[in-house]
Amino acid sequence: MDLEAVRTFVAVADAGRFQEAAADLAITQQAVSKRVAALEKDLAVRLFTRTARGARLTVDGQAFLPHARDLLRAEERAADSVRPGRRALRVDVINRRIAPAALLRGFHHAHPETELDVVTLFDAETAVAAVRDGTIDASFRAVAPLPRRLPDDIATARVLDDPLRLLTGPAHELARAGAVPLAALAGRRIWMPGNAAGTEWTAYYDRLAAEFGLVIDATGPNFGSDALLESLAGSPALATFVGEHDRLVWPAHYDLRRIVVHDPTPVYPHSLVWRRDNAHPALAALRAHLEATRPDAPDDRTWTPGEPGRTTTG
Repeated sequence: MDLEAVRTFVAVADAGRFQEAAADLAITQQAVSKRVAALEKDLAVRLFTRTARGARLTVDGQAFLPHARDLLRAEERAADSVRPGRRALRVDVINRRIAPAALLRGFHHAHPETELDVVTLFDAETAVAAVRDGTIDASFRAVAPLPRRLPDDIATARVLDDPLRLLTGPAHELARAGAVPLAALAGRRIWMPGNAAGTEWTAYYDRLAAEFGLVIDATGPNFGSDALLESLAGSPALATFVGEHDRLVWPAHYDLRRIVVHDPTPVYPHSLVWRRDNAHPALAALRAHLEATRPDAPDDRTWTPGEPGRTTTG
């Protein structure tokens, strides 16, 4: 159905005259008549009876009018769903329990009037493709370990260097240590069943393991963070890495320990990724908020992956 013809029909019904509807729509009266005639032909009914006083709805026209208004409202809602500034800002946070989700919650608290559509995509390649094709507006990703250069139309900004913490159960031999040097973890088993081949976080931990002689064990099915935390609580040997800003919750009787890792402190480099020509006003507000609230870098010497084949400490 031609929505412009439907819009013209509603304008005539509201104005009561073809001439006034033409003025309201900024088209000629002849164009109004042609659109209404085409709609009547499409519906196979007469919608108006012309009188000396103007145009009066027929019985069929009266029946069609509320549905015509519904069609126009649906059209507006459809346009709003993709129109920058009218639709929700779509942001990928990878996982709702880790640091990027906390960053986005902070933005929501500061800008509660901004409508957000929060999604969780899997890997950086999927996220960048979604940013490029407009499926999402932005994604939080670790771009430093990526083996390939990002497309020229993609922009990034580092928003958080999240220090890694060693997480253990109470029976682990390091559980009583408040802090451990990274070198002390060489050869120890760090269990991370969520590490999947080809992801940016696996690339990060592979680089970390190669640099400092760690044993990153990704074997076993990944049943999620709750199952991982339960396994750590009852094990004297298992440990894993978590971010300082990750929002993990576990029962008090697990008695899990977050242990500071230092000399150097490995930090996970979260960046915001967006398309350079994305004009959504809430995206600009999100970027400004993240820049203004970015936490200070850790005081200790830190480590992040550099360009492919090179590592950096700072």
